[in-house]
Amino acid sequence: MRLGIDIGSTTVKLVLLDDSGEMIYSRYERHMSDVFNKVQELMEDLYREVGDVPIQPVITGSGGLSFAKLVGIRFEQEVITCSKAVETLIPQTDCVIELGGEDAKITFYGQTIEQRMNGSCAGGTGAFIDQMGILLNTDANGLNEAAKDYKIIYPIAARCGVFAKSDIQPLINDGARVEDLAASIFQAVVNQTISGLACGHPIRGNVAFLGGPLTFMSELRKRFIDTLELSEDEVIFPGEKSKFFVAIGAAMLAAGEKTCMLTEILDRIAHADQALLSDTQHMEPLFRTEEEYERFVARHNKDKVKRKDIRKARGMTFLGIDAGSTTTKATLMDSDRCLLFEEYRSNEGNPAEVVRQILIDLYQKLPKGAYIANTCVTGYGEGLIKAGFRADMGEIETMAHYKAAAYFRPDVDFILDIGGQDMKCMKIKDGAIYSIMLNEACSAGCGSFLETYAKSVNLDTRAFAQEALHSESPVDLGTRCTVFMNSKVKQAQKEGASIADISAGLSYSVIRNALYKVIKMRNPDETGDHIVVQGGTFLNDAVLRSFEQIIGKDVIRPDIAGLMGAYGCAIIAQENYVEGTKSSILSREELDHFQMKHNNGRCHGCENQCLLTINMFSDGQRFITGNRCEKGAGNTAKKNELPNLYQYKF
Repeated sequence: MRLGIDIGSTTVKLVLLDDSGEMIYSRYERHMSDVFNKVQELMEDLYREVGDVPIQPVITGSGGLSFAKLVGIRFEQEVITCSKAVETLIPQTDCVIELGGEDAKITFYGQTIEQRMNGSCAGGTGAFIDQMGILLNTDANGLNEAAKDYKIIYPIAARCGVFAKSDIQPLINDGARVEDLAASIFQAVVNQTISGLACGHPIRGNVAFLGGPLTFMSELRKRFIDTLELSEDEVIFPGEKSKFFVAIGAAMLAAGEKTCMLTEILDRIAHADQALLSDTQHMEPLFRTEEEYERFVARHNKDKVKRKDIRKARGMTFLGIDAGSTTTKATLMDSDRCLLFEEYRSNEGNPAEVVRQILIDLYQKLPKGAYIANTCVTGYGEGLIKAGFRADMGEIETMAHYKAAAYFRPDVDFILDIGGQDMKCMKIKDGAIYSIMLNEACSAGCGSFLETYAKSVNLDTRAFAQEALHSESPVDLGTRCTVFMNSKVKQAQKEGASIADISAGLSYSVIRNALYKVIKMRNPDETGDHIVVQGGTFLNDAVLRSFEQIIGKDVIRPDIAGLMGAYGCAIIAQENYVEGTKSSILSREELDHFQMKHNNGRCHGCENQCLLTINMFSDGQRFITGNRCEKGAGNTAKKNELPNLYQYKF
């Protein structure tokens, strides 16, 4: 008999074929990052089922190489094993789409075999679907059942689980049906797979669907079939066998291998040193002594903004609002740039309501002798807040952050900002920003990942950060996608790593992601000499210490690191104030009658047919998103003359 063992990123598949190639035994189970014990358990189950039989074994899969070496069994690459099964069982196949727990693959068959596979991102895989299921209080099967009754598909980012969460949360708050959200998540997976892996290579002919997610989720297959416009004859789905194809191919390739008894393999597993399977590495602690930590705290306590009691405010004040991806920040300052009022709140998917509550709170505290002279808004929600609350002006985030950084360090030449989902790096020369880098398709290790992980161990973000400061052996989690990082965290936990070690490891990873993946830094000198760090994530002392440790330099972290965008906006509002004017921001009375309603519609301006989200405000103003051009925003006036760009440039 021939045995194929497929050890994947999240599951173990085991298949036994007889000498005629018939599958006489199969198992498919999640290993929960405990690969060794799960394989041992399945092998013991196999022994109880078939007895001590002579077998020819082969191991395959993304997690199989080290296990194969450990127990002395041949390892075969999964592209080869899957292709063997495809060519034997479904030879008419032109293209295979295979989704696993953390892997996504498209294989094109023709004169040569060409394979495309995800590398640094696990968006659009089984683990991504699991994450989205948790967000909707269900599991993958629950999503599949819900998607059968969908009516509308919303655009959702599949490139990253963190970005997808931001797209879904507002839809949940707006009352979107779970059925529509489930189908939208599946469509996002399809878009990610086709655009991210096929990269323009046409998917034609007979298409086979393999792997666990595509076996268990009929609606996910349906979204692929509809998107690719496949006819019934072009769809190849081998039923329950599809999740075993890689293991079946491994068993087929075992022909000719040295035969051994099943008990012999069980004996090798029983006597193997499980510790050799571990690839978990550790790093230097953040602080070696308590005195070192105290010096660190004392140094950073010096960088503070001037403050004044709001009750003593008189005359003009300037309001800055930063409507970010996951939080909304607001600051109010007087003419001397003293901070009078500050607020930092989670958006909870409804930034407009959060801004309304902040303004009501501000008006209640602002004395009669003071008034808001000018208001500036920045961030993701700039357009929404300007339209809904009649803010005077908006500013691009980078300028707002630079203005605030320059207040603390006028000669700043390097700014690193890490927020909930964003990482921004700005380089400044002669008082002007000359280089900006930011994360685009990945939010690995941003603040929201730390927050989500802290919740999973029943700690708030601040308590989780405190744990890291006392870690003696931080876990090296690398610089990878949050889905991959989750697997490493689980593996480290299985090996006895403490919450402190994992928290410190995640802090290191946040910084290494920012420096090596976003900025693509080659040496610490590239960070300049006068460095300011900001963003809510840097309020975490462990993240701040990790940054200083990695670049080998002391940096400035203002005490309002999480409010820098809002404070920079307040400075810009002051600089652009026109004498004798007053801010047009909604008054206290108008806030009581403020309402915002949403509806969806299609723009029929061109063949894109963009799905629009139309926000209507109580004063008749509206704000439209989802449009790819000005037609969708209602700007249909035709412009006959093109601008003279040379004239504009000069």
